[in-house]
Amino acid sequence: MVMSGEKPGPRTAADATDAATGGDAAAPASPRTSMSLRERKKQLTYQAVSDAAISLFLERGFDKVSVAEIAAAADISKPTLFRYFPAKEDLALHRFADHEDESARVVAGRAEGESPLDALRRHFLDGLEARDPVTGLCDVPQVLAFHRLLYGTPSLVARLYAYQGRSEAALARALGERVTDRLAAGQIIAVLRILAMENWQRISEGRSADQVYGDAVEAAEQGFVQLRSGLEG
Repeated sequence: MVMSGEKPGPRTAADATDAATGGDAAAPASPRTSMSLRERKKQLTYQAVSDAAISLFLERGFDKVSVAEIAAAADISKPTLFRYFPAKEDLALHRFADHEDESARVVAGRAEGESPLDALRRHFLDGLEARDPVTGLCDVPQVLAFHRLLYGTPSLVARLYAYQGRSEAALARALGERVTDRLAAGQIIAVLRILAMENWQRISEGRSADQVYGDAVEAAEQGFVQLRSGLEG
């Protein structure tokens, strides 16, 4: 998820969305995560169709591109496209699925003696320092273009909430799945979402990531203080 300090600009639609989501949909499987040829072909099809869709969305806008046009650009039929992507919105958002369990993984992998909230705070602050796009603190032009597409399209924002709902459920499971754990997960995911959107909003108004960084850290610290007083007080 962490980007390099050089922050090179993405070169393609795939690069833009990989950067915007902090992921790499085309990354080859490692020996520890080997996949079958069928799974690999399916992943490549996902990537190719999404690349075609995102290129059209960035060029013309989400609402002005039809599913038929995307299918034609990807050289597949509409029924085949819908077998991979149940909704048009998923063409732009499916790579966020890589991050659905990110907070849960941070909690599960935290150091001995570290509280879940301390681990999540550390992880978010590390992301800010690295200019991780998931934190909203990234001013790479292609990432900004994708974020404008995302946050400027009501149907994409609504669909994103479904992904965040699954993030909340995964975090609740990592915390213990009690009612109090589900309440805590909902609050934590909401804070992370709001912090990221605030950072993106500041950058979209013309400030650089470096200029926003200090305010982003301060806001994050305030957010986690509020979580701590509400969840651990």
